[in-house]
Amino acid sequence: MPLSLFNAWQEIAARSPESLAITDAPSGRSLTFSQLDSAAQDPDQFPTGNGVQFVLQTLAAWRSGLPTCPLEEDHGSRPDLLALPDNIAHVKTTSGSTGAPRYVIFTSEQLAADATNIVATMGLGPAQPNVAVISMAHSYGFSNLVLPLLLHGIPLILGGDPLPNSLSRALTFLPETGGTLPAVPAMWRAWLDAGCLDRERIRTAISAGAPLNPKLELAIYERTGIKVHNFYGSSECGGIAYDRSTSPREKPDVVGSAMRGVSVTIADDGRLRVEGAAVGSGYWPVSEPEILSGQQFHTQDLATIDADGTIHLTGRAGDLINIAGRKLAPSTIEAEILRDPAVDECIVFGVPSPDPERVQEIVAITSGGVPSALSAQIAQHLPAWQRVRHWWVNPDLTPNARGKFSRNEWREKWLEHKR
Repeated sequence: MPLSLFNAWQEIAARSPESLAITDAPSGRSLTFSQLDSAAQDPDQFPTGNGVQFVLQTLAAWRSGLPTCPLEEDHGSRPDLLALPDNIAHVKTTSGSTGAPRYVIFTSEQLAADATNIVATMGLGPAQPNVAVISMAHSYGFSNLVLPLLLHGIPLILGGDPLPNSLSRALTFLPETGGTLPAVPAMWRAWLDAGCLDRERIRTAISAGAPLNPKLELAIYERTGIKVHNFYGSSECGGIAYDRSTSPREKPDVVGSAMRGVSVTIADDGRLRVEGAAVGSGYWPVSEPEILSGQQFHTQDLATIDADGTIHLTGRAGDLINIAGRKLAPSTIEAEILRDPAVDECIVFGVPSPDPERVQEIVAITSGGVPSALSAQIAQHLPAWQRVRHWWVNPDLTPNARGKFSRNEWREKWLEHKR
């Protein structure tokens, strides 16, 4: 018999009906588990926003047995959920590997398995509420905030927005046992600069959505004593790997080891393959079973796995640079450039070479540093064929709100810069 998400919620609510479930820091409004259950009467299959209403809409849809598809507030079209397969309980929107919007479908069992893996791997529990500042509609926020509340009884403190003053206010609502703060790299940088990170209140710090720069991780640790744990996942399968270490990582390619309940292997083409109960049923309405099929997801990430299970991401399959027939992952060059203390951010990509036999040449854009010194540093550690041919020091090089860079976007900017 399929898992009923609403029945699972009712079991959680019945355990501690008068305990606080949600506290909205901006308004001070709080709801107990019993009150949350009673208030969830207005189902919406497309919950939006980042507050109490999002949770109520989701829970009411579960009560009605309706599949949900959380959407960002600026999302355009909505899928026809009436056309979903009968066993589907949840739909995620993702750009996937092509950049075009697509939908990933999940059964209730798959959705619940992701939350179970996250709670078990990160050691989360009701004594330490989650502080909610990331988008609940995004896969990361839904799995790390909404599902732990509804399926594991872990309370939420709603921050309203990720501004430093809002975070400071939200942290005051945490109990003495502190709480868990999931965020993205750009938020961690802003909070560090603002001086609002409190080690006594933030007991578990998590960063996902984009690679966490080890320099930022080290700076947070040295100034506040907070160890930020890198979390790597995908909309198609939920959490994949988690950095369980207690000290800052030294290498940007290290993303941690496999989550509980997750198995990772390297496919013949070098890409990371993920297996487990949390892997989605497939893409919809057009399936791609060779990429996503039930309990297996073939990612676009090139990776290696150490004997101890540590996963290293070496690049994206579509980002490889072709230098005279030899393939190079941009992350190899980026890791060397980031050794320089003057460089906070960098991005590397290939452009067509005027020499047809060479195929492509390497371009590096950095936020700082001196190209001659950076070239010398690369020459000390990498072979000559991996030399950067074109440098652009651009102080405006910053990631987007989720901490990511678009190679295509910055390639176009560089081409415009060279004209």
